[in-house]
Amino acid sequence: MIRFAIFPLLLALNLSMCKRQETAAGSSQPATSSPAPAEATAGGSPGPGVAAAAPSPKKITKPVVDQTAQTLIFCYHRLVDKIRYPGTEITPAAFEAEMKQLKDAGITVISMQDLLAWKRGEKNIPPRSAVVTFDDGWKSQYEVGWPIMQKFGYPFTMFIYTEGVRGGSLGGGEAITWEQLADMRDNGVDIQAHTATHQDLREGHNIMLAAPGGKRTRTKLTGPQYEQWVHNEVVGCKQLLEQRLGIKVNCFAVPFGSYNEHVKEIARNAGYEAMFTVYGQPITFTSPNDSLGRYAIEATKPKVFVDAVKMIGTSSGGASAVAEVGAANLSTQPADGETVRTALPLIKANLSGVGAIEPGSVQMRVSGLGVVPVSYDPKTGAASYQVTQKLRDNSCTVIVSAKSEGKKVEAHWTFGVDAAAAGAPAPAPAKPAPTPKK
Repeated sequence: MIRFAIFPLLLALNLSMCKRQETAAGSSQPATSSPAPAEATAGGSPGPGVAAAAPSPKKITKPVVDQTAQTLIFCYHRLVDKIRYPGTEITPAAFEAEMKQLKDAGITVISMQDLLAWKRGEKNIPPRSAVVTFDDGWKSQYEVGWPIMQKFGYPFTMFIYTEGVRGGSLGGGEAITWEQLADMRDNGVDIQAHTATHQDLREGHNIMLAAPGGKRTRTKLTGPQYEQWVHNEVVGCKQLLEQRLGIKVNCFAVPFGSYNEHVKEIARNAGYEAMFTVYGQPITFTSPNDSLGRYAIEATKPKVFVDAVKMIGTSSGGASAVAEVGAANLSTQPADGETVRTALPLIKANLSGVGAIEPGSVQMRVSGLGVVPVSYDPKTGAASYQVTQKLRDNSCTVIVSAKSEGKKVEAHWTFGVDAAAAGAPAPAPAKPAPTPKK
């Protein structure tokens, strides 16, 4: 009887020793049937009676960017030796000289995507920089402009209207080809949208449409017909570029700088991150992304480039040519961040605390309007402008600059506009400003 009682005991001891050896040899878990504290059930939740371990929080930090940096954006078209259309042409020699001037002035040429990343607060850019863009899609941009940019090691952006590419309804012999665009894409050139047919996008304007027999006729589209047309101009061109080139398009250059809030809404809904005009101004961290101004360079107006460079650049190799003044120090009206209930506000800034202001140097820019006829009272230091053309956007950025003791000082601020609640009467019709040349 004793032998039969001892046998089960020895068998149990042997089994226990085997399990311990298995654990020591290969298993990292103790020999137990209970789940470990961090072990989850098949459904993804902790086992019964076990408290879930709190996940360690991930720290997502953005770099601290220099919000006082400034950027110039330049817009070029055709590069030709013999100028026939000075509004959209410049010689290759003049273009190369301007690219060299940026380098000599210590202005860094950056990519469009770096500019947008900076405005998102994701990366820094140099204190003084420039972005170079080419509009429309001419073959001279591929054959002449690109080699010059490669010579300096500069990135750049191409704004393409899709019907102007070779083979499209507007693509003539001087047009760029899809194959050339693909070559540029493969070598890091940024390609973005510039509509389908390069026309004024606002409803009520004459639109050139293709007619039977290859002819083109002008007409005014309204209602559903206009909406279909403008959707193809803004959204269709983006889709075609993305499909033909396998790229992501997030920038939209508006032909002639002519658009309205409805066009902006269509572009925003299409996924555009930024929209660009031809109303040149230095781009700051707070510049509205839906109206970023570019300096359009023309053969007969070389001073546009020179003045733009002077606004932010010197040859001192890094010293900022502009002293930034906080808007709070200028007692601005409307105040920074304030929302006004009129689309015709009085805009004011007190410059008395800045220092001795040079006569005639005070300039004011208003987003959507450009440079405005500012009044300056040297006795009080007040710079003011009464808006006479309704502000169209729900936010407005003001840039006031002046020269003081040989140095340029500048301040900018943004206020909201609740125009719908204001019900302000429209001003008397003013003489329309000339449409800027493309």
